[in-house]
Amino acid sequence: MIFDTGQIVALIFLVFAIITLAAMVRQVPQGRHYTVERFGRYSRTLTPGLGLVIPYIETVGAKVVMMEQVLDVPTQEVITKDNATVRADGVLFYQVVDAARATYQVAQLDYALLNLTMTNIRTVMGAMDLDSLLSHRDEINVRLLSVVDAAASPWGVKVTRIEIKDIVPPADLVGAMGRQMKAERERRAAILEAEGARQSAILKAEGEKQAQILAAEGRKEAAFRDAEARERQAEAEANATRAVSEAIAKGDTAGVNYLIAEKYVAAFAKLATAPNQKVVIVPAEMGGLVGTLGGIAELAKSALGNGGGSTGGETQRRPWSDKGSKE
Repeated sequence: MIFDTGQIVALIFLVFAIITLAAMVRQVPQGRHYTVERFGRYSRTLTPGLGLVIPYIETVGAKVVMMEQVLDVPTQEVITKDNATVRADGVLFYQVVDAARATYQVAQLDYALLNLTMTNIRTVMGAMDLDSLLSHRDEINVRLLSVVDAAASPWGVKVTRIEIKDIVPPADLVGAMGRQMKAERERRAAILEAEGARQSAILKAEGEKQAQILAAEGRKEAAFRDAEARERQAEAEANATRAVSEAIAKGDTAGVNYLIAEKYVAAFAKLATAPNQKVVIVPAEMGGLVGTLGGIAELAKSALGNGGGSTGGETQRRPWSDKGSKE
C-alpha cells in the first residue's frame, strides 16, 4: 500500500489534532486543585472535574491536595521558665484553602509548617514553668494554634489543630515530683484526719450538751410534779384536818377516832415494811388494833347512813376498849 505525500500530511495532521485535543482536557480528581500556568506565569486554578487548557500555551503547574493533612512534629528539648529541661513532641493538622498561594507563596510547605511549629513550641513552652507546663496542656495547644495559624495564613493554609502529644521531664525531676506528690497526699490525709477528729469532738460535745439539757429539763419537770403532788397532799391533809376540827366543834368525835385510827394503822404498816426490819416488836395489844379496825368499819357504816346516830356512840367505845374486841 503506497501513501502519497498528501495522505501522509493528513495523517500527521490527524495525529497532531488528537494529541492537541487530549492536551486540552484535564480531569481533576476530588480533593485536589491544579494550577494553570501560561508561559510560566500563574493563570488560574482548575477545580475537581473536567478542565480545559490551551495546548502549547498553558500547562498544569502544581497539583495541590486540598484535604486536611497531618504533620508529625518530632521530639525536641525545651527549657522552661524555671530552667527545667523537658522533651516534647506534637502533631499538626492543616488544610490548604488557596492552591495558588500554597504553591507560589512558599517553597516546601510541609517543611515550612514543621519548622514554624517547632519554633513556636519552644517559645510558648519556654515562657511557662514546669508545673504550669504539665497541668495546662490545653492552654499550650490554644496558644500554639493561634500563633502558627496567623503565621501560615499568607501561605493559603488553615491550621486546624495543634496537639502536644507528650511532655517528658528528666528522670530526677520525675522522682522529685513523685516525692512531692506523696508528701502532699500525706499532708492532706493528716488534715482530713484532724478535721474528722475535731468534727467528732464537736458532735460529741453537742450530744453531751443536749443530753444534759434534756436531763435538766427532766429533773425540772420531775421537781415540778413532786411539788405539785406535795401541794395536793398538803391540801388533802389540810382539808381532812379542817373536817375533823369542824366535827369536834360540832361534838362529833367519830372523825377524831377515824383520824387516829388511820395514823395508827399507817405507823404499823411502815414498821412492818421497813427494809432493815427483821423482828417487829408491837408495843400495844393486838386486841386494841382489832378494835380500832372495828371502829373504822363502824365509821364507814355511819358515813353511808346505815348505822344512824347510835353507831357513832358505839364507835366511841370500841376503838380503845379491849373488852369491845373480846366481845
